[in-house]
Amino acid sequence: MLLERLLQEGSLDPDALSSCMDRAETENVPLEQALFEAGHIEERQFLAICGERYGMPFEPELGASVWNEGSRWQVDAELMRRLSFAWLKKRQVVPLRDADGNMVIAAARPSGWLHAQEFGVLTGERPRFCLLAPEAAIEGIINKLFGEGAEDDGDSVAHTLDGAEIVEVEDDGVEDWLEDVSDLPFIKTVNLILAQALRAGASDIHIEPFRDISRVRFRLDGVLYERHTINKAHHAAVVSRIKVMAKLNIAEKRLPQDGRIAIVLGGRQAGLRVSTLPTSFGERVVLRVLEKNERILSLGELGLAEADFSLVTRLVSSMHGIVLVTGPTGSGKTTTLYAVLQQIASPDKNILTIEDPVEYELDGIGQMQVNSRINLTFADGLRALVRQDPDVILIGEIRDGETASIAVQSALTGHLVFSTLHTNDAPSAVIRLVDMGVEPFLLSSVLRGVIAQRLIRVLCPECKKADNLTPAEMEKFRAAGFPVDRRTTVYRPTGCPACMNTGYRGRMAIYEIMQVSDAIKRLIVERADAVAVRAQAEKEAMRSLRHDGLGKVLAGMSSIEEVERVVRI
Repeated sequence: MLLERLLQEGSLDPDALSSCMDRAETENVPLEQALFEAGHIEERQFLAICGERYGMPFEPELGASVWNEGSRWQVDAELMRRLSFAWLKKRQVVPLRDADGNMVIAAARPSGWLHAQEFGVLTGERPRFCLLAPEAAIEGIINKLFGEGAEDDGDSVAHTLDGAEIVEVEDDGVEDWLEDVSDLPFIKTVNLILAQALRAGASDIHIEPFRDISRVRFRLDGVLYERHTINKAHHAAVVSRIKVMAKLNIAEKRLPQDGRIAIVLGGRQAGLRVSTLPTSFGERVVLRVLEKNERILSLGELGLAEADFSLVTRLVSSMHGIVLVTGPTGSGKTTTLYAVLQQIASPDKNILTIEDPVEYELDGIGQMQVNSRINLTFADGLRALVRQDPDVILIGEIRDGETASIAVQSALTGHLVFSTLHTNDAPSAVIRLVDMGVEPFLLSSVLRGVIAQRLIRVLCPECKKADNLTPAEMEKFRAAGFPVDRRTTVYRPTGCPACMNTGYRGRMAIYEIMQVSDAIKRLIVERADAVAVRAQAEKEAMRSLRHDGLGKVLAGMSSIEEVERVVRI
């Protein structure tokens, strides 16, 4: 046996072994259990020993193989749904079928076989035997079935999950909301919508009332797709459920409201920003999905061309001044700024942020959130931040002249300031700040650079199709300075199950980076318009959003149609 081999090899510490043997004898437990619980053998070793001792097959790779066609063990989804999520998770067991269709128990511990009688009562069928698998594999099977197993027909929200619980963001302990066993139909409807949105990787969920029906749409890779329709009679109940979760006033239906929800779905943590809006046919709800476990990208992973990466690195290495990131809502500005902060963060720098809201937590960086309920605005928060001896300040957004003025004053007094602005391109940021009341001579002395960006969808690697350029497309590339001909290969979207038949999977950014040179500073002081500023920047080799997008098309990353959708060519 494996335990005997471990003992003979002497791979176990003698003192630890002696202590575990004493405990096993005192508490009347197997030696391998004492060794495992004390951390002297790994889970796989423990289960392999148990399998040998009790004659139970041990399947270390069950979590991956059980979903494969032709696997020795298969998940019986219908059978599993007769049992509650909470029941299975508490006992760490799942029912499977062998090749002959017999029910077997997969358990994370040998004691799982003790639940065979309960299986018989609950399902009307007694398991033939028990096999062992790692705890993570058992949990993965349960989470995948209950968290991602809902059907995706999109016709109506008629399918339900086996219960759920949503826990508000103020709660200290966020429990897995799949463990609730509520039978109320509108609660199950909300749970299904949220589960499918997280599964699909949606960034936003829209619940929209119309005269006869309510429509549910998901924003996937920046594009809205209709996923469900809800009976109009149930719309108010669904909205009320969401408002309760976000701790909003359910009686107030005449005014817009904003709130937040924190949820856990099968081990996946996410935050939801909730916005309600009264319309002619009822309240409209939009939920922004922010996955807590999502990794923050580094500067090198943003998709910057080599020249642009070097330029951004120089800009963010400045000792003082302002660097702006511009673009519409949802264009990835916060992701870029977080990557920048990670790039420059070091023990000798005091980096502080003020955001609305704080979307992701950054290690080693002080983050403050705007709170309109107590009149904590960007301007008020920024005044407090500059008294905290910062080296670097991130302002979530410059929304008004007061915030812009404080940002400029902060940069003048030796701080490096990052912020976002809603403009269509980089040169327009200069005009926008002047319109907010910033004096041009002050702006010219503190503005170091402007990064404009957009997000374009990436072609699905499974189904993208090679093609040649049409004459009209060749003209567009040549006008942008690319030497193309009829033999130049580009790729087109087609669609497959892997990309939900959209032809695209994931997104990447395209950039336009304007460094503020002496010539551009003179134009700012002279109050030149955006056209003149752009002409000078392009003379100094600034690459436009269009140019960067077309370059990514030639690299096979995206399509001409997608770049045309995002940037006018």
